[in-house]
Amino acid sequence: MSVTVEEEIFGLAKNPFTKVPEMSVRMPDAYQKIEDVCLGFDDIASYMSTRSAYIGGTLGRVANRVANGEYAVGETVYKLTKNFKDSYQLHGGFVGFDSVIWEVVHKSDLGITFRHVSPDGDEGYPGRLITTITYWLDNHNRFGVRYEAYTDRTTVVNLSNHAYFNLAGHAAGPKGLAEHTVEIMSKKIVETDDAQIPTGKLISVDDTVFDMRIPVLLGDRLKQFDNRLIKGYDNCFVVNEGKDSGVNLVAKLLHKPSGRAMEVYTNQPGLQFYTANNLPDEANGDPPMIGKECTHYRKHGSFCVETEKFPDSMNHPEFPSIFLHPGEKYLHEVIYKFNIEESWKCCCNNK
Repeated sequence: MSVTVEEEIFGLAKNPFTKVPEMSVRMPDAYQKIEDVCLGFDDIASYMSTRSAYIGGTLGRVANRVANGEYAVGETVYKLTKNFKDSYQLHGGFVGFDSVIWEVVHKSDLGITFRHVSPDGDEGYPGRLITTITYWLDNHNRFGVRYEAYTDRTTVVNLSNHAYFNLAGHAAGPKGLAEHTVEIMSKKIVETDDAQIPTGKLISVDDTVFDMRIPVLLGDRLKQFDNRLIKGYDNCFVVNEGKDSGVNLVAKLLHKPSGRAMEVYTNQPGLQFYTANNLPDEANGDPPMIGKECTHYRKHGSFCVETEKFPDSMNHPEFPSIFLHPGEKYLHEVIYKFNIEESWKCCCNNK
């Protein structure tokens, strides 16, 4: 069935079935109860006022952190903007790809393509970078994103997306998140210092809280961060190791009480798994963040699965390269597959 999504006002799309403008990912549970499982806001002003959380944002030119806001190519040092406490660059700088207006260049029954031209010198990066992002949805409950980029001068590119999910429902908060099981197909993570800047080492997840090769209950794991500096997951997991190409399964999250599941497929070598550690901690006096349906979005109330290359890769030649040269194409693909797992429900009903 072909579905036409109409623009209602700037930044909002009209649901073709309800005729209501919204930003959402709605899916049923095992009992056909529908919930919106993606965090967001009802207006653009709210996205701008909470920009430091990057809710739903496209991250670029370079996602994640760049140490000291600089990198070198030969004897040339490129000084980037430092938008995090004047210490390093985070998610592309003061005006990253999350904060620009993208041009619609193609629409069809299969998806929609947006385009942005980042000028030479933008946030300190060399080269004029032309980026397109194609979003597509099929009848197998797969939502795909394809990033492509070209440059006229050697530069660095590492794009990603910062959508926040909670499969119990966007309003389910920490209790709902704690009920998720998480599986990440990774033997190693990127080691970071106390400022979350990579050291250059990849360390084994064996016998650590980062070993999620077998599904683990997220609520149990988050308790193990109580005595750590970083109160939750915000780590780049090494995925697709030993796989030269293809879009492969790298993670699965399941909310057992509802049966809702999400699988993540990508061609990238890294997956930044984040448990909303920096959203408001209202119990300790942080001012609230109010989202859709007057929902309070809280610390440890959602998760992000950001496919990417490793953070600060331009300063670590041992990492997969993020350099892009004239004549080359940057290609990053990610697929989110949404499922309902009902086997447990059938067993309960047979009792």
